[in-house]
Amino acid sequence: MSPAELIEISGLTLRIAALATLLALLPAVALGYLLARYRFPGRSLAQAIVALPMVLPPVAVGLGLLILLGPEGPLGGLLEASGVRIVFTEWAAALAAATVGFPLFVRACEQSFASVDRRYADLARTLGRSRVQVFFRVSLPLARRGILYGALLSFTRGLGEFGATALVAGIIPGRTETLSLGIWSRVQWGDDAGALVLCGISFMLALASMWAAESWLNRKRKT
Repeated sequence: MSPAELIEISGLTLRIAALATLLALLPAVALGYLLARYRFPGRSLAQAIVALPMVLPPVAVGLGLLILLGPEGPLGGLLEASGVRIVFTEWAAALAAATVGFPLFVRACEQSFASVDRRYADLARTLGRSRVQVFFRVSLPLARRGILYGALLSFTRGLGEFGATALVAGIIPGRTETLSLGIWSRVQWGDDAGALVLCGISFMLALASMWAAESWLNRKRKT
């Protein structure tokens, strides 16, 4: 395996993981806040549904995305009519990674918002701030540490995603072949040396991401 191939696969993996994290960011923060701050009928069911991608077989998640986004699917059909194709592209890989990492992101946001003392928000409301202003000026800044940690967890999960990505994005060198997919394909080809090299890179990227997250959290706790 050439250095150029290693750089290409590693860069694509990082790009897809980053894109997946960005795709999950707004819905994860919004849903985490909703679950942390409000009690409503069906809340437990909503939490269970959010957690499903984390406990379902990844290939089942990928199959669901393929049915949804495929040319014959309800969403994929509309996109195809507009000239937009998602399946077997980098965007499909990012959506798969975002889906499987979403439960971790939401859970981190929910716990972070739940840990914020409600009295700060109540005080801001008595000073005439709207709910939107309270969210952006009080709740969100106080919960930012947990949100960023959730983003790092989602990013790291995206680095190693395999099952869902393989189904909805395929293993296309230069387009959707991430580190995990590259490991699998090289094992199938009998290229054990190449698979081990990709395993090593995947290990180092995951370790670096989690080390950075834990170091940042520990530093914040001391300040």
